[in-house]
Amino acid sequence: MTTKWTNRTRLLLVSLLVTSLFLITLDLRGLNIISSLRTAAQSALTPFQSLSTSMLTPISNFLEDLGGLRTAQSRVAELEKENRELRNTNILNRNVEGELKQLKGVLDLAGKAKYKTVSARVIGKGGTASIGETIIIDKGSRSGITIDMTVISESGLVGVVKSVSNNASIVMLMSDPNFRLGVRVAGSQFMGILSGEGGENYSLQMLSAASDLSVGDVLLSRGSSGDKPFVPGVPVGRVSFVENSLGQLTKRAKVEPYVDFNSLGVVSVVFESVAGDPGDALVSKAPKPAPTVTVFVTPTPNE
Repeated sequence: MTTKWTNRTRLLLVSLLVTSLFLITLDLRGLNIISSLRTAAQSALTPFQSLSTSMLTPISNFLEDLGGLRTAQSRVAELEKENRELRNTNILNRNVEGELKQLKGVLDLAGKAKYKTVSARVIGKGGTASIGETIIIDKGSRSGITIDMTVISESGLVGVVKSVSNNASIVMLMSDPNFRLGVRVAGSQFMGILSGEGGENYSLQMLSAASDLSVGDVLLSRGSSGDKPFVPGVPVGRVSFVENSLGQLTKRAKVEPYVDFNSLGVVSVVFESVAGDPGDALVSKAPKPAPTVTVFVTPTPNE
């Protein structure tokens, strides 16, 4: 068997040697057989390569697009988050600016009148079982606040403290239907009683039949004994309408308040009026009314 395999091996080697010599001879003579074979093979495989490329390219493009879509979605989510944060920061900044403006205003008013006060933030608005219209502030007995203290804002009178806990207080707004306040007319000093009627409605009943009252008159708090529940001289509102009904013993009027209770952010609770009654000193602090527009109509003559 060894002899048989040896003969076959020798025959294979001789065949390979002859073939190699034949190919080398042809190549030397300018017949590039190997290159031709390679070209032929490439030509034969080209259709299959084109088919493979046409089949795989859409898949490759889809995978690339899918990766790009995920990246874009992630970036959109990041931008939306940044936008929310910026919007929240902007809202917070505007809120802080508003509170600072109100705090400065109420401190200016209190300083001019020489009221001793403590400032607080408004943290709630609504009503209770016994009081229809209230706000809740974030200061209480730990800050020295007790019931029946006057509460003011930068624009004037807000109400009176009616309930106190350690770190919060409930304030009855002057708009509450049970609210009553002694007022006087700046300048003339005629006195009356202001009553809340709920919402933005207020009525004024003058105490003297000789009282002179006009639209635009400024009303100030008359004050109470010991500055409780009201300190004197706080701007309250402006007369918006005077009733002139026959048979009335005293004049009645409608009043427009200075304070907008829906926009309260910061208020001050007054402990006492250190220098006593400030008189009409705070009239200049009262908000100015919107200018009245007068329209003149010129009649057109008939032709």
